[in-house]
Amino acid sequence: MIHSTAIIAPGAELDSTVTVGPYAVIGEHVKIGAGTTVGPHAVIEGRTEIGSENQIFQFTSIGAAPQDLKFAGEETYLRIGSRNRIREFVTIHLGTETGNGITTVGDDNLLMAYAHVAHDCIVKNHVVMANAATLAGHVEVGDYAILGGLSAVHQFARVGCHVMASGGSMIGQDVVPYSIIQGDRARVVGLNLTGLKRRGFSTQSLVNIKKMYKLVFRSNLNLSEAVTQIEGQFDTSLEEVATYLDFLKKSERGLAR
Repeated sequence: MIHSTAIIAPGAELDSTVTVGPYAVIGEHVKIGAGTTVGPHAVIEGRTEIGSENQIFQFTSIGAAPQDLKFAGEETYLRIGSRNRIREFVTIHLGTETGNGITTVGDDNLLMAYAHVAHDCIVKNHVVMANAATLAGHVEVGDYAILGGLSAVHQFARVGCHVMASGGSMIGQDVVPYSIIQGDRARVVGLNLTGLKRRGFSTQSLVNIKKMYKLVFRSNLNLSEAVTQIEGQFDTSLEEVATYLDFLKKSERGLAR
C-alpha cells in the first residue's frame, strides 16, 4: 500500500488501509485515517490530521507553515475530515497562534487544482472550490458553497452556505447565505435558486428566503432594521430563517451588497 520510494517519518500514524504513491513525503506528526489515498509527490507535513476515504492527488502540499510573517514555528494544527477530493497542486496551511491555532476542512469537499486554503480558515462541508480559487487567512466558507475558478476571498470574510460565487469574483466582505455573487469588487446579484432547488429546499423555504433577501437588499432599511423586520415577520425556529439571522448578526466586515 506504500510505494517503496515514499518517505514516511517514524512518528507518522497511517491506518493500514492508507495508500501512498511514489515519492510522497509524510511528516512525523501526521495522522491519516482509513481508506485515504495519497498521490505521487504529495507532501503532507505539520501537525495534520486527515480523516477517512480522502483522495489526495499528486503534487499537493498539505500542512505547510502558514504564509504569515508573524508565524515563528508555534505548535498549530490542520484538521481535514473525510471523503474529500483534494486535486493537483492544492495548498492547505496550518493555523497560527494569533488566529484560531487551527485550519479546518470538513467533509465531502472538492478542492480543484491549485486551490488554496490559508491559515485559520474554516471550510465546512460539501464545498466546491474550483481551479485556483483562493482563501486568505481566517476565512469561513459555509456548507454547499461553490467558489468559481480564480475567485478570491479577503481575510476574515465569510461566505455563507449555499452561495454561488462566479469565476473571478474578488470577495472583500461577507456574502449572505443562499446568494449569487460576482465581479470585482464582488456584489450580490441575486439568489442561488437553482442550487437551492437541487438541494431539496421546499417551496415555503424559498418564499421565506426571497422575502428576507428583499428586506436586506431591496428595501431602504439598514442592516439592524432589516434584522428587526425579519425577527418580527418570520418564524425564527425555521432553519433557513435562523441561518440567515445568525449570519447577519455575526457580520463584522459588513455585507457585500
